[in-house]
Amino acid sequence: MNRKPTKVIAVCSGKGGVGKTNVATNLAIGLAAIGKDVCLLDADVSLANVDVLLGLQPSYNLSHVVKGEVDLESTMLYGPRNIRIVPASSGSFSMTALPPVAQAAIIQSFSMLTRQPEIMIVDTAAGISPEVARFVQAAQHPIVVVRDEPASLTDAYALIKVFSQNYGLTRFNIVTNQSSRAATGRQLFQKLLKVTDSYLDVVLRHLGDVPEDRYLVKAVQEQRAVVDAYPLSPAGTAFLKLAKTVDGLPEKREASGGIEFFFERLLMAETASRGQVA
Repeated sequence: MNRKPTKVIAVCSGKGGVGKTNVATNLAIGLAAIGKDVCLLDADVSLANVDVLLGLQPSYNLSHVVKGEVDLESTMLYGPRNIRIVPASSGSFSMTALPPVAQAAIIQSFSMLTRQPEIMIVDTAAGISPEVARFVQAAQHPIVVVRDEPASLTDAYALIKVFSQNYGLTRFNIVTNQSSRAATGRQLFQKLLKVTDSYLDVVLRHLGDVPEDRYLVKAVQEQRAVVDAYPLSPAGTAFLKLAKTVDGLPEKREASGGIEFFFERLLMAETASRGQVA
């Protein structure tokens, strides 16, 4: 069956606490606001907090699919703008650690979805673990979230260095987050660009900047996404602009099928990694 390709975006960060999940969630809802069919995959098995951010209570997750207890549709939560959310199982489930039979079951579950999403946003764990790297490898476009903090900038550079030198990734999209001014975000990107241009063979693109905003804090306290709760706020406007930019990212030529192709690429990256270790 020929299917329209699903654009897969992996949102990652060199360290925790930079607002990665907030960016992934608001980006997903922003894309839905401009008419896209979006699925948000919570791949952060260490925290699994997309559902917490939106005040949702999952009954099932991907681990239940692997065990054959429910189908994939039964795990999905529906968030603002009707986005579909696949919750992770905090601390006890890793897609890349599953045996081949279980991995195949996940792929089949996604391929059997009656409605394939146009865009899937993957909220990875923070850091540079091999598990995170494989999700980023398998996606079509990585987004690295960075804040104007020395530790965030250093860890973002470390992530780009490791993923480029060890996993062959050469293009990274950057979102500067919680900037005091738009100029601050641009300056932060230029700092990162300067050091990568000096030491790494990679291409960086600044996708956008999300400002500090009291409405963003208010939305988090209300367990709502700011782009949905306060769309005209500075942060809400920035996320909508970011969504339009992400929607314009090109399709990869090799992406010729549905969402299962992402998981096949994920498992290919896992197999290749094991071969290098052996």
